[in-house]
Amino acid sequence: MEFLARWWDAVLAGFGRGESLQAPLPVLLGLLAVAAVVSVPRASWRWFGLYVTFVHELGHAFAALMTGRMVHGLKIGLDHSGELVSSGRGRFGAAWSGFWGYPAPAVVGAALIWAAGAGYSGAALSIGALLLLASLIFIRNWAGILVSLCCALIAQLLVLFAAPTVVAWVILCLGIGLLVGSVRDWFKVAAVHVRHRNRIASSDAYLLARRTGGPAWLWLSGFAVVILAAVSFSVYQFSFLLA
Repeated sequence: MEFLARWWDAVLAGFGRGESLQAPLPVLLGLLAVAAVVSVPRASWRWFGLYVTFVHELGHAFAALMTGRMVHGLKIGLDHSGELVSSGRGRFGAAWSGFWGYPAPAVVGAALIWAAGAGYSGAALSIGALLLLASLIFIRNWAGILVSLCCALIAQLLVLFAAPTVVAWVILCLGIGLLVGSVRDWFKVAAVHVRHRNRIASSDAYLLARRTGGPAWLWLSGFAVVILAAVSFSVYQFSFLLA
């Protein structure tokens, strides 16, 4: 009980506003390079991509909950596949949930970058730690449980033991990584529609096209618009981060 009380106090303490993170331009460029190194090569993407996939599926889940749909569970595969099972009336809720997969990592990444620059890194970490714990109730396969447990455990350890400055840098790095990962995933799904149509049945854009009657390219464009907006917002935020 003492440990839980200490953990809860640390979570609550994170919601206070701290100092805004300041970083020299070479450091920001270096972080972008590291994010590219983690997200582009297959060897590193094999692992970091699991986290991006997790955020992707959580985007579907929370979008479904926003429209009153019932979320029955989600699965995450070690091959970066994912599946959300939800139910509810009306096409809008299904389409809304189906849309917020690929854009979710970009939106979360942009929010984390803003939080680092505005002094809310602790709040971002506390919210993330709570959401990762809550997400465990939705997971329905062993690979997904492993991924979600690892993410949740790392978040709780940072809440308990990391200094505010370390938290700010972690939040910034994670935000940049999610942005780059989101862009990578968009190109991957676009390639499915152009060059790898044998895998098109797994594409969110294809599923949305079947569900709504709108063409897949329209949904791919919608993903791209939101991702581009998140990237543009983050580039703007970098001006406030520069030391």
